[in-house]
Amino acid sequence: MPLTNKLRWLVGMFLVPVLATAQQKEELTTFINPSFEDLPKCCEAPTGWYNCGKSEESPPDIQPGSFQVTKTPSHGETYLGLVVRDNETWEGVAQRLSQPLEQDECYEFTLDLCRAELYLSLSRTTGEEVNYATPAKIRIWGGMGYCDKREMLYETPLITTTRWLTYTMRVHPKKGAYTYLLIEAYFKTPTLFPYNGNILVDNASSIKKIDCNMKPMQEPEPAPPVIAAAPPAKPPVTRPKSPPAQPKSQPEQVASASKISRSGLKKGSVIRLDKVYFDADKYVIKSESVPALLEVYDFLMENEDVVLEIGGHTNNRPTEDFAQTLSTSRAKSVADWLIAKGISADRVQYKGYGKKYPIDTNATAQGRKRNQRVEIKILSMNG
Repeated sequence: MPLTNKLRWLVGMFLVPVLATAQQKEELTTFINPSFEDLPKCCEAPTGWYNCGKSEESPPDIQPGSFQVTKTPSHGETYLGLVVRDNETWEGVAQRLSQPLEQDECYEFTLDLCRAELYLSLSRTTGEEVNYATPAKIRIWGGMGYCDKREMLYETPLITTTRWLTYTMRVHPKKGAYTYLLIEAYFKTPTLFPYNGNILVDNASSIKKIDCNMKPMQEPEPAPPVIAAAPPAKPPVTRPKSPPAQPKSQPEQVASASKISRSGLKKGSVIRLDKVYFDADKYVIKSESVPALLEVYDFLMENEDVVLEIGGHTNNRPTEDFAQTLSTSRAKSVADWLIAKGISADRVQYKGYGKKYPIDTNATAQGRKRNQRVEIKILSMNG
């Protein structure tokens, strides 16, 4: 064998296994028909997915088109419609995975989720037509067969949004290795009574293995202070203090929410919730916030014609993307809290504004604290 060919052969012998190993590490577990594509129709699981609902109940739906569901897909032409019912039944679909999820390993994948404003069907308890519009959640189960629930691997919050959002499902099998995955709709918990609700599901990503120590939300680290030596020949420059930031298109009325009164409020009015607190870069509601949230709850209970928006705002410290994500998550936490207390989801919307609308300077700690706030805006009220 000539020397050149021999060298190529030796390089290939060593390089091919290395490339194969690298490709193996990057290999993803893929779903069959991850975008739930099929002919739109009632009561049939999409191709590649197995119905895991109760045998006496109808299967999930391939939407849009049935039960007055008209939402545009987030990906492709169709998506999956799942419901929960007032007779304590719910829908789900399962699939055998191309490779198992190993015990004590961590994985993640994403789903696009939202809620349909209209999902009209018959109540299983009354036989009358009702709107299956109450928010529900998604549960992810691992098992050894279709519809087998060996271990619940993930549970989303209530899906209240009526626009498509991408949710990350992080799963960590601890009781075994699983070759099947089940995606099901479920009631808010604790479940005081079963109800009629829906979740729309689209655009499942591949399942990738991740480091178990990876944070669920990648939070930006604050930049370390830059310390520069002053030139010896020049005196230090004294800079003027930053003037208070001017809000952009700030809503017309802002009031502190010690006690919310209908008097003086109208469409577009804004009430600042000064006593709703969150830990830094977090969106979990603290116990100290409950009295202020109860004021909002009482106001909505006493004024059933009012529809409002929860608005989240941050100071200028986070990046644009993180500020948007954080402010939206905080607004959603407040909306979810009110809905869990019994306020209709149709009366509570939420929106994150990031750092676009400061009400004070970001040059001081006190100003930054005021800018990092939650507000409610009156969207509609009769009278």
